[in-house]
Amino acid sequence: MANATLKSHNQTPRKVRLVTELVKGKKLPQALAALQFLPKRASEPVAKLIKSAAANAKNRGENVDDLKVTIIVESAGMLKKYMPRAFGRASMIRRRKSRMIVTLK
Repeated sequence: MANATLKSHNQTPRKVRLVTELVKGKKLPQALAALQFLPKRASEPVAKLIKSAAANAKNRGENVDDLKVTIIVESAGMLKKYMPRAFGRASMIRRRKSRMIVTLK
């Protein structure tokens, strides 16, 4: 069992979950092949994170091809800023961030 974590990715967790739901439960080579041709922005950091977890498993002496991917995506806070609007008002802009935790079992 090997882990890898991306603590702060500048994309909303909802959009990242669209990518991670595609590879959850798949074996490592199939998950990486699926992410290679996916046109979503989150596919590249997810693939990089899975490769990092695979390298951690290889250093432990585990067989990498038999491992299954499990991913947890959660909120990592948000950057709040204000934009001026009409009549002297201000509206909040929320830049959401996501945290990804990959476990290979």
